[in-house]
Amino acid sequence: MTEPPVQTVLQKPPGYRDPDAPVQKPLPKPPQRQSIPPSMYPKNKNKNNKKKTRRSCCRTCCCCFCIFILVLILLISAAGAIFYLWFDPKIPVFHFRSFQVPQFNVTIKSDGTYLDTKTVARVEVKNPNQKLGLYYGDMHVVVKVGEGEDETELGRSTVLAFSQGKRNVTSLNVETEGKKLQVADGVGPRLKSGFKNRGLAVKVDVRTRVGVKVEGWKIGMVGVNVRCGDTSLKGLQGGEMPKCAINLLKWCLVIHH
Repeated sequence: MTEPPVQTVLQKPPGYRDPDAPVQKPLPKPPQRQSIPPSMYPKNKNKNNKKKTRRSCCRTCCCCFCIFILVLILLISAAGAIFYLWFDPKIPVFHFRSFQVPQFNVTIKSDGTYLDTKTVARVEVKNPNQKLGLYYGDMHVVVKVGEGEDETELGRSTVLAFSQGKRNVTSLNVETEGKKLQVADGVGPRLKSGFKNRGLAVKVDVRTRVGVKVEGWKIGMVGVNVRCGDTSLKGLQGGEMPKCAINLLKWCLVIHH
């Protein structure tokens, strides 16, 4: 018998690729992790808890402070209402009692018109309160005559501070003096004529502060402006006693014994 022919297997050279073999796709690369900025990192839970605790404390403090202020306002309002109902406080009453002009000289010179004056005004101050005393700061007094454009200041004076008891009346004599007061050329003759016929209008302005006395304690201080007059010399000499108008200004709270 004849032997079958021996088949020799040829070895493939290095780098040989079988064209009939299936092509394998390369595996995809794993995705790269993107770097996150430090500000985007999640915050620590402990820090969040601390901040929440601080906010809660701040809110609690604010609420307590607001409640305290509200209670304080209510207490002050209640105390003021009780004080008003019990003592029934009244503002002082000013009256213009008299006005004298010992000197009133108008001098016309080449360089202008001048006025020399002396005045004595009597102002009555009444405390109408039955349960309260009053005390006053220094009174700054200004005396004027004339109306409108002719209104002219004759002088200034200061009355020292004083006190009043309950239902008390105090009379104040205010003396002023003015020397060589320059006035407009047209005003001088009109003032001189008005003084002669006693038709000259007289005004006294008083600026002071008034407080309340309760059992030796001085409580509160309020600034006031007082205007007395707008009355002619003839009316004052005839016995007319006009009441003064009083305007309250800013409060200045002071409590001392």
